[in-house]
Amino acid sequence: MASEHILTRDIPGTVIPAGDVITLPAGTSAHVMQTLGGSVTVRTDQGLFRIQREHADALGGFEVGQLDAPAGGVAGAFSEQAVWSALKTCFDPEIPVNIVDLGLVYDLSIEKTPAGGHAVEVKMTLTAQGCGMGPVIAEDARQKIAALPTVEAARVHIVWDPIWTPQMISSDGRKVLGLE
Repeated sequence: MASEHILTRDIPGTVIPAGDVITLPAGTSAHVMQTLGGSVTVRTDQGLFRIQREHADALGGFEVGQLDAPAGGVAGAFSEQAVWSALKTCFDPEIPVNIVDLGLVYDLSIEKTPAGGHAVEVKMTLTAQGCGMGPVIAEDARQKIAALPTVEAARVHIVWDPIWTPQMISSDGRKVLGLE
């Protein structure tokens, strides 16, 4: 159920699905549609927008504490599972399923660096080739991986082979979407 909030100040918002950043002016009515991955998806009279965590307090009456904590800065040893867990905190702003369970992550490569840290590379795709949110989602994933302990380099590449299909959605993702 969407909740309505009025912006208390001008804030940047990423247009969904184009991926362009515009300024949403103070006084704009915004209906919160999704609060996953540490950001907020809102619907306004101008369309859908992704609002970063640091600007969510401008949504009058919205409790920033409703947002899940951003991944990263996790105490403990680095592991492949920690990378997968970080990736599971990344969401397409229009779909309430993380990018792993959507089947968007095709490859994960981890290498030791000469300094003893880790270099992580991810190959992922999108649900649609024309989606302008691809760079935004990929950068979100990169930042969350880079924040893990001992990660010295994190790269996320968008690939188109194979082409994504709904059959790639995990059983957990299908349950969230009501497909099972």
